[in-house]
Amino acid sequence: MQAILVEDEAPLRLATTQTLELGGFGVRAFASAEEAGAALDAAFDGVIVSDVRLPGRSGLDLLAQVVALDAELPMIMVTGHGDVAMAVGAMRAGAYDFIEKPFGAERLLDAVRRAQERRSLVLENRRLKTAWALHPDTPQLVGHSDAIERLKVLVRNIAPAGVDILINGQTGTGKEVVARLIHAASARKGNFVAINCGALPESVFESEMFGHEAGAFTGAHKRRIGKLEYANGGTLFLDEIESMPMALQVKLLRVLQERRLERLGGNEAIAVNFRIIAASKADLLELSAEGRFREDLYYRIGVATIDLPRLNERRDDIAPLMAHFTQDAAQRYGRPVPQWSSQQMSQWQAAEWPGNVRELRNFAERLVLGIVAAPAPAPTSIPGAALTLPQQLDAYERELIANALDAVDGNVSTAADQLGVPRKTLYDKLKKYQLAPGKK
Repeated sequence: MQAILVEDEAPLRLATTQTLELGGFGVRAFASAEEAGAALDAAFDGVIVSDVRLPGRSGLDLLAQVVALDAELPMIMVTGHGDVAMAVGAMRAGAYDFIEKPFGAERLLDAVRRAQERRSLVLENRRLKTAWALHPDTPQLVGHSDAIERLKVLVRNIAPAGVDILINGQTGTGKEVVARLIHAASARKGNFVAINCGALPESVFESEMFGHEAGAFTGAHKRRIGKLEYANGGTLFLDEIESMPMALQVKLLRVLQERRLERLGGNEAIAVNFRIIAASKADLLELSAEGRFREDLYYRIGVATIDLPRLNERRDDIAPLMAHFTQDAAQRYGRPVPQWSSQQMSQWQAAEWPGNVRELRNFAERLVLGIVAAPAPAPTSIPGAALTLPQQLDAYERELIANALDAVDGNVSTAADQLGVPRKTLYDKLKKYQLAPGKK
């Protein structure tokens, strides 16, 4: 954390510098706006604290330079007792906040920390937008926690190796995001083909996976290429592989061993070359011991394993994730990006988020749409903040239902039981609030 301090009175400049340094900031202190202005550049990632009344150029002159350099670079104005009206004008001109003399250390540090948090989010947003513009089809691993930095290194190292991979992680931790990143970094030219093994009925699973020839069964009027064949030259992502029927586990294992398959109703062996990335939220070895998953398939797909952290194990990433999700949602829905206070962010960072990153993303989208109440420093920037009582009740009910679905991976029956309502009632409310159910 960095701060530029502009104060012409030497004793106050020294005392303020010490306060900021004790608060964890690296400080560059200047006696004039001219000196500070010469040290500024658009890449500065910190906060500026400046007195309004200075010899030579004033703090307001410096503010104009800062706004011209980067309108989102936060500058806190320090004012005398009679300068409050001037400070209010400065905020209209682009200042982040103002502090009236004499001020306490905690008042100063609170304002500077909030400004630093906002600056960090702005720069993270810009970095993400730049990366997305260069590679719009590649998802992002957002965050800088130790767990995510280790994951980024692992992805970079393992992607070019070509080995089959097993990704372990709870619902909503980003298993498909990691799989797509590995595919993008692998230099494979073929398709990324994703299959949710838990969403395919067993009756059609084999046809979907292996394809079929015309006349293979009733209704098979023409040849159909299966997912395994379609992934040739690319990556096959098998989500919730623990849900794959045992009989099909045997057939998949044979394909992985021989790298050949036969369509249903066909006799021709078709060579395939794809990488398997499997994902599971269950302990496959434990399932193997219980006879519910083939141990030989586990060792075949788990040449390399990746364990994804829960969101509550990477709480430092919640701020950049919220910045990323709200920016994305605001762009898609044509809404302004909502603001939030440091107290709100502290509450979000302390929450458990049982649905992990997926739950956080859904919360961010509801925040952008004004469905959840989250008072911010600038309440008018949150669309729909002024709701009638029935609207507030509907918004609260919608949030409860959405959170219940997030927590049970979209299982409507389980969510209905937990909410204490009949399943038909819950389906009616899903339709009313335009919520998409997951599993039935």
